[in-house]
Amino acid sequence: MSENITTTEATATATVTATDTDVLRPVTVDAGDPIAAAALGIEVMDAQAAATTYLVVATVNVRSGPGLSHPVVLQISGGSRVSIICQKPGTTVNGPLGTSNLWDKIGNQRFVSDSYIQTGTDGYVRPQCA
Repeated sequence: MSENITTTEATATATVTATDTDVLRPVTVDAGDPIAAAALGIEVMDAQAAATTYLVVATVNVRSGPGLSHPVVLQISGGSRVSIICQKPGTTVNGPLGTSNLWDKIGNQRFVSDSYIQTGTDGYVRPQCA
């Protein structure tokens, strides 16, 4: 099963491909709905993090942890915007915005290399993840 999620400030859209029935079902979910958010792996965050979104500059794999050794859980399309909950060092990645070992947590077990997220800096913009 593959899963692509495109986020905006208030909604998330998931496209799920079921390989057993070969059916493509787009699903639109209100990101403010805690049950739907949990199903997509989106965490509730503080007001500052929720109010600030950052541009994803190219399609990027979202991984279950901060590094290339963690499995890909979905992809986010370039042009989408994401909120960053916290940040953590991990595997160094060469991306469209340069080289970085910083990973941005965007949901429950959802990490994206900071080298794909336009934050305006090479450093931390959110607290370090515990």
